[in-house]
Amino acid sequence: MQRSSESMPAAAAGTVAGRAVLLVTVGAAFLASLDLFVVNVAFDAIGRDFGVGRPGGPTAGDLSWVLNAYAVVFASLLVPFGRLADRYGRRRLFLIGVALFTLASAACAVGDSVWALVAFRALQAVGAAAMTPTSLGILLAALPADRRLVGVRIWASVGAIAAAIGPTVGGLLTELSWRWVFLINVPVGVVIFVAAVRAVRDEPVDEDAPVPDLLGAALVAAAAGLLALGLVKSHEWGWAGGQTWIAFGLAAVAAAAFAWRSSRHPAPVIDPALLRVRTFRWSILTMFLFNVSFAANLLVGVLWLQQVWGYGVLRTGLAVAVGPLLVPLTAAVAQRVLPHVRPSRLVTAGSLICAAGCVVAAVRMGESSAYLTDYLPAWAIGGIGVGLALPNLMAGSTHDLPPSMAATGSGVVTMARQIGFVVGVSTLFALVGDDVGPAAMDGLRQTWVVAALVLVVAGGAAVGMGPRRLREATQP
Repeated sequence: MQRSSESMPAAAAGTVAGRAVLLVTVGAAFLASLDLFVVNVAFDAIGRDFGVGRPGGPTAGDLSWVLNAYAVVFASLLVPFGRLADRYGRRRLFLIGVALFTLASAACAVGDSVWALVAFRALQAVGAAAMTPTSLGILLAALPADRRLVGVRIWASVGAIAAAIGPTVGGLLTELSWRWVFLINVPVGVVIFVAAVRAVRDEPVDEDAPVPDLLGAALVAAAAGLLALGLVKSHEWGWAGGQTWIAFGLAAVAAAAFAWRSSRHPAPVIDPALLRVRTFRWSILTMFLFNVSFAANLLVGVLWLQQVWGYGVLRTGLAVAVGPLLVPLTAAVAQRVLPHVRPSRLVTAGSLICAAGCVVAAVRMGESSAYLTDYLPAWAIGGIGVGLALPNLMAGSTHDLPPSMAATGSGVVTMARQIGFVVGVSTLFALVGDDVGPAAMDGLRQTWVVAALVLVVAGGAAVGMGPRRLREATQP
């Protein structure tokens, strides 16, 4: 049974109201994306403030959960919240998400311990997972048909923009205090909330839609969290230690339980029908592998600048920004120069170029600061590779899905991206342990080598995204 409430007139959607909704929804998506990149730059400052590495204090592995908690919770709730929005209303869930994200950001800013910050980051992720999928649905409903494609492109580009300016913004804010990285979200969140109350209208909801599999979402979070725990603690527990393999075993059990529930639940987190689409299967595997390397490469680069070369946070933010700035530029050039090249080939090329950047970093980076000759070439090569791979990976992942599955498929791909981020960060700490200073240079270099190898595998997996036969490639 459908229950309809007031909906936005199509005429208004294309004018002032439509532009207001565009600003609100794009602003919310930007806020959720930016939070990931600014925290990377503030990572070292947070650790110093909480006494990471001091006797009796938290470890660098403990601090990694400031990043991992956000990614795990966001990944597990993204798809279920998208379905909850269809049942209970996108506007309602969007407002709840913005409010929770804003309040949790304020709580992060006043957190007095690593584990308090981790808990508040998890709450932040709940808010981000609520407002991200609903923002796209609200935007599509508000814009007239002839403006939707432009609106979606703007909405989808915010991740690249957040990545480009995130390190610099993080450096500027952390110069004041790392707490400003979170505190800045409060006034922005309040503005978005008030604007959404005024601009976003209610729309039809489906009261008979099945309740999404929230237990399945919890199993996803448990599997990713336990895998991350085993990796992060492996340096302390030892690879032969029983605790390490108990964590890995429990992660496998949670993953198996999730697969079992997904095959039986009426509204699973991952619809088994999606996995029957061959290009989609390979896309989510490629997305996972690519982001394992992306996350490890991003954090190891920041740590090398700050811990080995002694860069301050602002200098680090400016140094790191070069790579992300090349991402949208490369994507735009590739779209213009290579419009007929299949996405799978561009993803493979981008993955291999990123791998080359990691190899350059592993070979060239030394204890003495040499930004122009060592860091910049590796980072620029990586930025070009990401610009080729990531946009085409996002576009190609849902290309062969029916329209009714496209939105859910996009959510699943984003979930794979976030879980890959968790594994990448955890792999870094598995290699370097709790000491990420100059004594850990060998472990940091090993991280780049591992990242390069994983990227080569990702490039091979991307081949599966393409058509099996040449004849299929020529069909419209």
